Formats: sequence, C-alpha cells, structure tokens
Amino acid sequence: MWVSPEDVLLAGALWITERANPYFILQKRKGHGDGGGGLAGLLVGTLDVVLDSSARMAPYRILYQTPDSLVYWIIAHGTSRKEITEHWEWLEHNLLQTLSIFENENDITTFVKGKVQGIIAEYNKNHDVKEDDDTDKFKEASAKFRKLFGMPEEEKLVNYYSCSYWKGKVPRQGWLYLSINHLCFYSYLLGKEAKLVVRWADITQLEKSATLLLPDVIKVSTRTNEHVFSVFLNINETFKLAEQLANIAMRQLLDNKGFEQDRSLPKLKKKSPKKVSALKRDLDARAKSERYRALFRLPKDEKLDGHTDCTLWTPFNKMHILGQMFVSTNYICFTSKEETLCSLIIPLREVTIVEKADSSNVLPSPLSISTKNRMTFLFANLKDRDFLVQRISDFLQQTTSKIYLERELNSSLNSSDDEVYSQHGSLLSSSPQHSLGSESERTFNLNDSSVPTATQALMTMYRRRSPEEFNPKLAKEFLKEQAWKNHFTEYGQGVCMYRTEKTKELVLKGIPEGMRGELWLLFSGAINEMATHPGYYEDLVEKSMGKYNLATEEIERDLHRSLPEHPAFQNEMGIAALRRVLTAYAFRNPNIGYCQAMNIVTSVLLLYAKEEEAFWLLVALCERMLPDYYNTRVVGALVDQGVFEELAREYVPQLYDCMQDLGVISTISLSWFLTLFLSVMPFESAVVVVDCFFYDGIKVIFQLALSVLHANIHQLLGCKDDGEAMTVLGRYLDSVTNKDSTLPPIPHLHSLLTDNGEPHPEVDIFKLVRSSYEKFGSIRADVIEQMRFKQRLRVIQTIEDTTKRNVVRTIVTETAFSIDELEELYVLFKAEHLTSCYWGGSSNPTERHDPSLPYLEQYRIDVEQFKDLFNLLFPWANGAHSDPLAVRFFRLLDQNGDALINFREFINGLGVLCHGDLTEKLKLLYKMHVLPEFTHEQEEPDSAFEATHQFIELCKTLYSMFSEDVAEQELYHATATVTSLLLEMGEVGKLFSSSGRRDLNLDGRSEPSMCARDVSDPKISQEPQDLGDVFGPAGLENKSSPCEDGKGDEASELPPMQDIKLEDSSPKDTGTSSAMLISDDETKDDTSMSSYSVLSAGSHELDEKLQCEDIADDTVLVRSDSRGSRLPHSTSIDKDWAITFEQFLASVLTEQALVHYFEKPVEVAARITNAKNVRKVGRPLLSTSDYEISLSG
Repeated sequence: MWVSPEDVLLAGALWITERANPYFILQKRKGHGDGGGGLAGLLVGTLDVVLDSSARMAPYRILYQTPDSLVYWIIAHGTSRKEITEHWEWLEHNLLQTLSIFENENDITTFVKGKVQGIIAEYNKNHDVKEDDDTDKFKEASAKFRKLFGMPEEEKLVNYYSCSYWKGKVPRQGWLYLSINHLCFYSYLLGKEAKLVVRWADITQLEKSATLLLPDVIKVSTRTNEHVFSVFLNINETFKLAEQLANIAMRQLLDNKGFEQDRSLPKLKKKSPKKVSALKRDLDARAKSERYRALFRLPKDEKLDGHTDCTLWTPFNKMHILGQMFVSTNYICFTSKEETLCSLIIPLREVTIVEKADSSNVLPSPLSISTKNRMTFLFANLKDRDFLVQRISDFLQQTTSKIYLERELNSSLNSSDDEVYSQHGSLLSSSPQHSLGSESERTFNLNDSSVPTATQALMTMYRRRSPEEFNPKLAKEFLKEQAWKNHFTEYGQGVCMYRTEKTKELVLKGIPEGMRGELWLLFSGAINEMATHPGYYEDLVEKSMGKYNLATEEIERDLHRSLPEHPAFQNEMGIAALRRVLTAYAFRNPNIGYCQAMNIVTSVLLLYAKEEEAFWLLVALCERMLPDYYNTRVVGALVDQGVFEELAREYVPQLYDCMQDLGVISTISLSWFLTLFLSVMPFESAVVVVDCFFYDGIKVIFQLALSVLHANIHQLLGCKDDGEAMTVLGRYLDSVTNKDSTLPPIPHLHSLLTDNGEPHPEVDIFKLVRSSYEKFGSIRADVIEQMRFKQRLRVIQTIEDTTKRNVVRTIVTETAFSIDELEELYVLFKAEHLTSCYWGGSSNPTERHDPSLPYLEQYRIDVEQFKDLFNLLFPWANGAHSDPLAVRFFRLLDQNGDALINFREFINGLGVLCHGDLTEKLKLLYKMHVLPEFTHEQEEPDSAFEATHQFIELCKTLYSMFSEDVAEQELYHATATVTSLLLEMGEVGKLFSSSGRRDLNLDGRSEPSMCARDVSDPKISQEPQDLGDVFGPAGLENKSSPCEDGKGDEASELPPMQDIKLEDSSPKDTGTSSAMLISDDETKDDTSMSSYSVLSAGSHELDEKLQCEDIADDTVLVRSDSRGSRLPHSTSIDKDWAITFEQFLASVLTEQALVHYFEKPVEVAARITNAKNVRKVGRPLLSTSDYEISLSG
C-alpha cells in the first residue's frame, strides 16, 4: 500500500535491494522468504518482533531518492511480492517519464510526495475510509494483530505491551495484545514462533504478584491453564486494562450486554502519547467516570469531563482546603486531599451564578459559584480558570435548557391541574427540606383506585404517642434534631451541604426519626435522580398497575411477609404502597424484576420516606450501592460473600479456619448482606445500620459483620457444628438494642424463632457501630472494589460451570455421548455463541442468550454459527457442499421454527450422525432434502422440476461427502449405481400415477392433488412419527399435510390453503387414483412407508412452518410450490415423478461400499480435540513454524 512519505536515513541497513532505477529502489527485508537468510535473517526477524518493527508486517518497500541526495523517502510498502510489484510497475509506467522533465531536485521531491498523497486521498475517498484518532503506529499494530491471530475487522485492539511469556521455564520475549474479547501473545525468537490466544470470558483468575526472582508478574488463569507474563515497562497500566476488559467479559456473561464504544470522546491533544488508541482512551474515561460516580454517589449515566487541583474556602473553619475539583455534565464536585476533611456536591440545576473573582496574592485565580439556596462556594488556585469557566457555562446552558423543556412538558401535560404542576415544579428548584417536610401537601392519588396513596412517610402516620407524653428518650431525640439543625445552619442544608467529619459523627450517633427519609435521600444520591425525573414514578405506576407477570406474582406472595410485625404493614394502605413501589421497580428494571429481600428493604424505606422517595432509594440501592445483589442469581451478594471471607482471613485469622470448617460464612453473609441486617437484628437497631450504610456504603456492612464475629470469637471457636454457631450469632444479634429509640418495641421475628436458652446480655447498637469503625475502619472502598473484581471472576465462572453441569445432567440420559464428551461439546457450543456476540451474527445476541431462561435454553445459536460447528464436528461436512447441507440440517433440527437451536437439538442431530444406525442416518439425510427451500417463489410452479431438483441436491450431497474418503472411487461408483437405480424407480412411479390420473380426467373432473397421507386408509393416517425416535419428543404430531387443491370446482370458495385440513377431501374425490396409490399398503406393517405417495405443500407460508415431524414415513422427494392456486392442465406433465424413503434405503442397501461408509463408527473425541485446536476466528492461522494455540475452557 502507498504510505505518506517519510524520510529514511540508512537505506541499506537490514534490507536487500532487488530493483532500482535513477529515482526509485525496491527492497526486501533480510531473512524474509525462501532460505530465510541464514543466521543474519533469524536475528533480523527476532529484532523486528522485539522492537515492534513494521518490517515484520511489510517485508517489501519502495524508496524514492533523487540522484544527488543521500536522503531516501519511503513511499510504499507491501506484505507480498505481488503487491509491491504492482506499485513498482505503476511508478515505471506513469512517473519515470514525467520526472525526467524536471530540472530542480526539490521540485521532483515535492511532485513525488504530492502524487503519493493524492493517490492515498483518492483511495480513502473511494473506499470510504473514515478518519479516526488512532495513530499510524497503532493502526499498523492493529493490522499486525489481526494478521497474526486471524482476527476479523470487528475485533478491536485496545493496546499492546512488550513483555515476557513464561513457557515452561523459558521466558519468550514478545508482545501482549489486549483486544476487547481476547488476550493474545506473540513471540518470534530465532525462527521459533509462539502464539497464545485466550478469551477474556474464559479467565477464572487474574492477579498481579511479585516473587524474589520476578518482581512484577501478571498471572492469567483459565479452567485448564495458567499463563505467566513478566518484564513489563508499565505493569500497573497493563494490569488495570486487563482487569477492565475481563470485567466487561464477565458483565457480558452475566447480563449479555456487549461492549459499545463511546464515540463522544474529546479529540486527542497534540501532546498525547503516540501509542494510545481511541478505545484505550474510551476505557480509561469509563474507569475514571466509574470512580467519580462511586465517590460522590451520582446517577449511573454521569460522565466525568475532567478534574483539576484547587483549594476551597470553608467558612465553617475559615480555611482554604487543598483538594480536587471534578466537573461533569450535570455536577461540580470537590473532595479534599485528606479524605475525611471535606467533600462537596453542587448539581448544576442548583447553580445560579458562576463568576471569576479578582486574583490576589492570597487568592490566585479564584472562582465563585452561587446556588439557589443562597450558598456561595469559593474555589481558588485553579490552573486553567478560563477554560474551566467556559466548560461549566457550556454545561449550565445544557442544564437550563433541559429544565425548561421538562417544565414545558409538565405544564402541557398537567395544564388542567395547577396543583400537580406546582408539585412537579418544586422538585426542580427546591431544596430537599421544602419537598420533604410539609405534611399539608395534597394527597395525590397515583392510580385512580379507592386505595389511599402514601404521600408521607408511613412512620409519621403510625407514631403511637399522645402529644403530652414526654420522656427522657424523646428529650434525647429532640437534642439530636437540634444538633442536626445547628449542623445545617453551619454547613448548609440540602445537596450542596459541606460533608465533613462532623457529619459522619452525627450519623454514627443516629439520625433522628423525623429526618431519616430526607438524609437517606441525600447521602444515597437518590435525591439527584428524583429531582431530574419529575413525574417518572407516577408514569411507571400507571403503566405497571394491572399488568401481570412472574415478578408481580412473586411480589403478591411476599407482600404480607414484609415487616408483618409493624402496624404500618398490617393494613391495606401500607401493603398497597409496597405493592406499587415494588411493581414499578420491576417494570423499570426487568433484568432484576423482583428478588426476595427487596420487600423487606423497601418496607423499611417506606416507613421513613414518601412513596416516590422510597422508589428512588430502591433504585439507588439496586443499581448503584448494591450492584447485582437482587438479580435472579444474587451474584452481587455471592461476590461480597467472597470478599467477606477474604476480609475475615485478614482481620480475624484465628477464627477463619474454624468458620470455613463449619461452613458458616456462606450461610450468614447472604442473610446479613441482602437485607442490610434488617432481617437478623431488632428493627430499631437495624435502622441505625441503614443510616451508616447510606452514608458510607458497603464498607459499613463488612465492618459490622467482622465486629459481630470478633465479639463472639471465643464462643464460635468452641462450636462443634454450623447449627451451634448460627445459634450463637443469632442470640448475639437479637440482643443488639437501641436505647435511644422512641418507637414502641416491635417483636423481632428472628428472636421469636430462637430457642429458650439464656438470652445474651444486651449490646448497644451505637457502641457496636463505633467499635466496628475503630477496629475495622481501615477497610477502604477502592480495596473492596479490587476484591470484588477478583471474586466476580470466580463467582460468574462457577455459575457458568454449574449451568454446564446441569445441562449435561439433563441430556446425558437421552444420548449416547459420555458426560466428558457432552461437557466438551457444550464448551464449543457456548464459545460459538460468544464469538457471534463479539463479531455479530445474523440474529440478535440478546435473543440467543437469556440468563433467566432454563439452563438448556440459555445459549442458542443461529444458522451461521451452526455452519462453523458443522464443518468442525459433523462427519458429513466435506467439500463445497457442506454449507448448503448445514443449512438443511439446521432447518431440520430447528423444531420450533425460531431460526435458533439450543444445545439439546444440536446434540440430538450430532448424536444421530455419530451414534445412529444406518437407517436413522439415511432417514436424516433423506429428510434434509425433502424440507422446502427458504427462498423459492415461483410464478409457474413445476412439481416435477422440484422433485428432480431435490433429487439432484441429494446426489450432490452424497458425492461431496466422499470427497476425502479412503475408498473415494469405490463410493463414487456405488453412488452412480444408486442414482441410476432411483431414476428408473422414479420413472416407474410416474407411469403408475399418470395412468391413474388419466382415468380420472376422463370424467371431466379437475385434477386432484395427492397428499402425503390419505385419510381413505386409516392405517396410514395413524402412522407413527418415527422421526420422533431420532429427535426426541415430537412437537407437531397431529398436523396433517394440506392438500394442494380443493374439492372439484368448489376450490374458489374455500378458505386460504393453510386452513384446509386433510379430512376435507373424501375418498370419492380422489377416486381411482388414491385407491391405486395405496392398494398394496394394507399388507405392510405400521412402520413401513407407502410407496407412491407425494408430498406437496400448498402455500409458501406453510414452507416456513413445515417441520421435521410433519414429514412422516410416507414422505417422498417432491414438492409443489403452487401458492394455493389450481394448476393449469399444461403443467401437469411429469407431475408425479417421485422417490420414497423406502426406495432410497433399498437402493443404498444394494451397494456394500455405501453401507460400510454409513455404518463405520465416528471418532467423536478426535473431532472434539480437533475443533478445540482449530481457532475458528475469521480465517485459519497459517504459519510454517511451530506455534502454540491455547484455547482455554
């Protein structure tokens, strides 16, 4: 290909000149091609790989040189001699003559450069080459990656790194390529090539470790192998990227969401590192945004735009605090360098003024931001203040236009009801204290039914105390409220509050009952989603009410089990509110739908927050704070269970082994984590845990769980079994009390179920929480995330293994394959599904993989993927005819006609070919060629043509099957004999039926159609479907083949073809013809085939529906595509040329060579091994030197 001219200093180094003229030189790389160039060639090849030289990819090049200059310019390079020769000849024919005219050297150089750039521009224009951000060096690496590993265009390289791969005890220096779906390694040392390809989806462990010999090592484990890489220039960057890509693969296995590149990234700056690809920048930006969202609890679609160092003036302690400012599409956030000192979140919807203040020595480049609730924030020491202000004002403009749009929408929707609009409008502008506290708000009934709707927290309605009652507990509660009010005065109230160590102190002392809802909303970040989605919850409730599915059934079942001991849920009002919130969420997020434990958590949210607020708190919990906890397989909780085990090993090592032996950790962690201790602790104590959780996240739950174990360390060490350990922990948790609670005591369900042993002395919840912070407060959120990643790999791969075992267990009794073979085949089947998810198939991957389906249905493949597996595994795949044969086979296996087959259908088909007897195999082959084609739409149908066409296809299939067999010639002769024999039989059959019809046509009747089964003989109409024996249970036994024409002249009055059942044609209509056709059938047994019946499917619509069960034993090789209209007499010639299966079977049995071929056993294990070793990606790998391909799984 032509390249943009670059100067070359040493033209002769490591290159051999093959052709030359006064202006151009064609060179070949030393060591390339025949002979290899001896030792020098091997050294050059090794150097090219180690130094990432482009000569490895393009061993030919053309240089331009003016006669008197020493500077050369590379203008083209090529991967093959043919490609470079074409370029050379073009230069000789088109440029040499022109160049001799020029007098000045500089003019010649300018002309040649301009010409080459013009050719490149023309090529890009004609081939629609898109401009992208990737550098030429990176594009070259991508091309090299695709060529080396046979990857298609769709497989995008993210980055590549130089490193050593330990193969045995020998390190191989080479390049590690990380693409979206694969980790690949390539090395070439002195003629020896090493290749490795591993799917991210197959990785079970990815860890960075250090040993004395190897200080920096990345270890990649799959189910079967362990690969070790070392000597990285930047191990941290490599490991982070590998971790991120493995995470994307796990996410894909979990919920089938593939990777989609973000096209909205800012352009590269000139100073950016040369090797970074657009994809790598995309992934880096994602990782930063993820950390940013987690740090400030922001909505999950928020993207970080950038961050900068600065100082923030904090009025409460009159200081300038050093920290970082983060700016994203809808928020400005700040966090101090010292983590606990101060953090701040300013939503742009609250901002009124952003202005640059005057610089001074004390306050260099300050920036002032004012908000609607009259707070002003002063930032200083900003490096690029003008640019920052411009970005913020751009985002502000977008935000105000969004708010304006929403207001317009809401006012038009609710113009008839001003009250509703004002309620909506208040969400946009007000601070939380206005929208949360007023109990005089109008009752807004969400679903026009008679059930009252909760517009205030349920707790306020069920506070059972008289106004004059006053006791020390209430006094303490009053003091708490005062403390929070003072805090709001000093630090601000609402979203823009300064969050400091003081805030945390107040949370640890317990949030007052009346402020819980407001502060939960604030600390969880749910307030932001609620403010930006006015009216969303009401719409959801309206849409979801009255709809029924599996989730709503489960919700109904669990409604009365949610805090049944609390008076708020002992009447219809509380129950109805709970129903609405859970159903609305199930409709918002069908991936989660409803999971047990959500009811308990939601009922507590409803006690302290209004219905809409409780909904957004649930959204924050399920989608951000407890990711993947509440899906069908509680993956998130299992992941955190693994994290808890790791933390237990680190923080309570003396207890860890004992707990592992008893198997207690797995039992306790699920119930503790899924319900945030609400189901195992007295209610008034558990809500304190929820307070801390909303403020500090999941680390609170881990700290508390470790504290509970630590407090019971001696009793647990003395336990003999898990039951005893559970009793110890149960008693302890039952005794956790909240002495400050003003609530009437609520009997705790868990304590009612424990035995009557000595109760545990009371434990104060505030002391327990504080001690958990003192002992285990060093656990950091980012460390937890790191541990979660490691556990997620393990948990998801364990789930995948369980699915595999269940599938194999389900079908092992139905097939002759062994368990090991089935497991290997399942891995190949799943790999084929994943490949199509990566690089696109003809159908949507979400249709083919649905984790909520039964195990057998989870992975399905379409016809394109089946073709690949057919060519690898099926013994009949040979020659050019194997693709059409695969399509025929696929349609036969696809019993429900959805153009997808599951693993059971796949195994049934393969089982017949590998373990079936001669008759089963031949019946399968025959039926493949009887099924109608997909795409025939003929104006003038020709039944005889169809029959002969299908017969020819059958013969072609037979010939291609034998193309690489040992007894090829013998088999060809046998096939020729069988073919001629069948042709003669077809002709005889035609004579019989045509004479029958001649008699019939003498009566002046219209020509009848002969169906596959004729009801005039009950014996035939009741023939068993013995294809069902081959393919498992048949789904469509009772469907009869429709006749092609109606009765006599009444055909025009009959309904459409597919509605005509076989019973409509009485024996008298078919007259002598039918009698003649079935005359000898009475003598046959039930499983035989009638000799001369004809299958003709009447309409094209039926072609799609005709499944393998429709074709009974009396099927023959002929079809008419008449689309329901009666045939004119002119087309009735040769209409009855037909071959039955019986004739086909009998003909094959006459040839011993064919019988031997179809009866010989198939080596399944060898085919599976071969399929695993063949890397079916794009094109096969071609390499003369030795190479290793490691396919994990």
